[in-house]
Amino acid sequence: MVAHAEAAYPRECCGAILGTEKDGVRHGVVAWQMRNAFEGAQEDTYELDPAEQLAVEKEARARGLSIIGIFHSHPDCDAYFSKRDLASSCPWYSFVVLSIKKGVFDHANSFLPNFDQTEAPREELEF
Repeated sequence: MVAHAEAAYPRECCGAILGTEKDGVRHGVVAWQMRNAFEGAQEDTYELDPAEQLAVEKEARARGLSIIGIFHSHPDCDAYFSKRDLASSCPWYSFVVLSIKKGVFDHANSFLPNFDQTEAPREELEF
């Protein structure tokens, strides 16, 4: 995730986290790089390509895993879950946000949106 985020700087990167979930604990196994399909300025927006997401889901199943989360970067700002992130979130995925400042990884946080998409508390995600 970090290498992908630093390489995409100053644009936002995105990808999927493949892993497992047992007893409410999610464990990431693979960070799968994906293309930012947003067709505008990518400095503060990302969009997943649905066809690519389907292909990643098939790859995850072939490995005995599931997509448990989505990651993206925030260039030159902190790793927080923005209103835009919340509005486009899915409550069944964890969302990891990586802060990339001046092209270098600074910190990351994981968030789990509620089913109403009204809040996304921070969570622990094992990798």
